[in-house]
Amino acid sequence: MNPIQLNSHVIVLRPKLSWSGLLLLARSSWGSAGAKAALVYWVSLLVVLLGLMMAPLTSRAQLRVEVTGLGVTLIPLNMNGFRDESSASQKISAIVQADLERAGQFKLTTTALSMDETSRPDFSVLRERAMENFVSGSVTKLADGRYDVRFRLWDLMKSQDLGGASYAVSSTDLRRSAHQISDYIYEKLTGVKGIFSTRIAYVTKVKSSFHLWIADADGENAQAALSSPEPIISPSWSPDGLQLAYVSFETRKPVVYVHDVASGKRRVVANFKGSNSAPTWAPDGKTLAVTLSRDGGSQIFSVPVSGGEPTRLTQSSGIDTEPVFTPDGSAIYFVSDRAGSPQIYRMPAKGGPTQRVTFTGNYNISPALSPDGNTLAYISRQGGQFKLYAMNLSTDKAQPLSDTAFDERPSFAPNGKLIIYATQLQGREALMMVNPDNKMSTRLSGKEGDIREPHWGPYAKLN
Repeated sequence: MNPIQLNSHVIVLRPKLSWSGLLLLARSSWGSAGAKAALVYWVSLLVVLLGLMMAPLTSRAQLRVEVTGLGVTLIPLNMNGFRDESSASQKISAIVQADLERAGQFKLTTTALSMDETSRPDFSVLRERAMENFVSGSVTKLADGRYDVRFRLWDLMKSQDLGGASYAVSSTDLRRSAHQISDYIYEKLTGVKGIFSTRIAYVTKVKSSFHLWIADADGENAQAALSSPEPIISPSWSPDGLQLAYVSFETRKPVVYVHDVASGKRRVVANFKGSNSAPTWAPDGKTLAVTLSRDGGSQIFSVPVSGGEPTRLTQSSGIDTEPVFTPDGSAIYFVSDRAGSPQIYRMPAKGGPTQRVTFTGNYNISPALSPDGNTLAYISRQGGQFKLYAMNLSTDKAQPLSDTAFDERPSFAPNGKLIIYATQLQGREALMMVNPDNKMSTRLSGKEGDIREPHWGPYAKLN
């Protein structure tokens, strides 16, 4: 890989690039130096990066589960195949098992027992078989064409019924019912709310077309929100999960849009002189923090979602970009090269004195905050590799979470227990999920092509 020299900054470009919001030196390419950087110093760099870096991607990747990680204590769970689930187009038990495996907290075992949710286990017999938790269920096709999906969860050690539920769903909602079952089991066995019914957004490129997808949390069931012959980058979910902000180049310049997920209607929020990039929502859903170059340099502004004049938040001579709010909305973490290399800083949400946060390494970008505000995920260049790191903000201790070398744009699950990010494996782009507590990771890989730019949506009612 050869570096490109631009305005005294060196950008190391790798064979395939991703899109993120606007990072220090190259925010409009498919990943700059393995990390989703920011939208180009100047818009003209876009042409250079696109010509060098774009590789065909496939839009609707079918994903599979491959879990790796450290040897840790996992919660045992035995599962039956659900009775009569072969009558449906989706195998409910397999989806549930895959969900829980991705969480990195369960040891799943498939058990061939002739039981469904109506059967009461023989607790002593199953305990002798070293079984601790057990779930079974059934799928029944109803006269109106819908399916009745039922399940029940048992704590075999305590001889306790942990409850269950039933869902009458159409064939198109079978996957959703499986995710709801996964959420129930996860919460009962961990005490933490599940995230399998939430959604992610990501971007793909197919030949010369770009697509913004909304998908289940496992990356499947993708529905196109937008397609364009020009790049789409930096999707960002609104706090209520009903809207997406993103950057589109369809007018041959970066413009920030807000897109209503249910209706598909959208509106321009930032189309000022120069580049408009890296949108992120304030927790109250009323404003976006964006990076604008309208005043000559790339600085962070606050823009009302309803439209209006932006308010400048940073005042540096460097490039300030990739803002992200703290959960309480009181502060913003962002990336700046004001000290000579890209580092992560913190400032009050209304602007003001800044505090440098990252000090290890000379290249730290793409901040993401956990929902409790205690952990900062980011991408750090270490020894020529771009790796996902997590920092405990109470101790300032940071640790790598991945064993890959081209990680990009992390995003936390709404319960804070998983991080999704993009990376490169075996020459292909892929989505990964990792449990930051034990580093157990899951590859979400397509049968063909690549997917990029993930952002995890909040808890919200699905449309």
